[in-house]
Amino acid sequence: MLNDKLKNHNIILASGSPRRHQFFKDLGLDFEVRLKTIKEDYPNRLVHFEISDYLAQLKSLPYLNELKDNDILVTSDTIVWHNNIALGKPRDNDEAFAIIKSLSDATHEVITSVCIRTKTFQKTVNAVTKVTFKAFTDKEIWHYINTCAPLDKAGAYGIQEWIGQIGVVKIEGSYFNVMGMPTHLVYETLNYIADHC
Repeated sequence: MLNDKLKNHNIILASGSPRRHQFFKDLGLDFEVRLKTIKEDYPNRLVHFEISDYLAQLKSLPYLNELKDNDILVTSDTIVWHNNIALGKPRDNDEAFAIIKSLSDATHEVITSVCIRTKTFQKTVNAVTKVTFKAFTDKEIWHYINTCAPLDKAGAYGIQEWIGQIGVVKIEGSYFNVMGMPTHLVYETLNYIADHC
């Protein structure tokens, strides 16, 4: 449905995440993946969604000079916010263990920001989802780390994987947001562009 409205546009998804690729396929959208390497640094003064908003917008900057009139660029960033600290992707298995251990028997927030740009339009949307985990044993944490791939995920876990299946006690907000894309907000913004841009 939305794809028909956007048939005169070219959607560029600037993400290497297979989960985000699948979301766009599930939304029925035709898109191309275009990747550029960027250093994901942000000012220390930023907190909470300010961080993911900033990084989503930062990721869009290298593409601006090459955008054509009918291009729609989508960039995004996900962080886990816990104890007033932004948790990104772990550097190694030991850091992954420490992160998951800190999330055990506690509630954290997953924040995903999406920056959507054309040559004449720019909007950044974000969603915050609260996730509560059960108390994990060290054995459970290591089992997850050794059988899945936590190093490419903010907060060292994927909610759709084993640890989410056995560990999520409560979730408040968008489940898809925790997976890396607030699809309802992306759909809404793309609809706006289709109707107004």
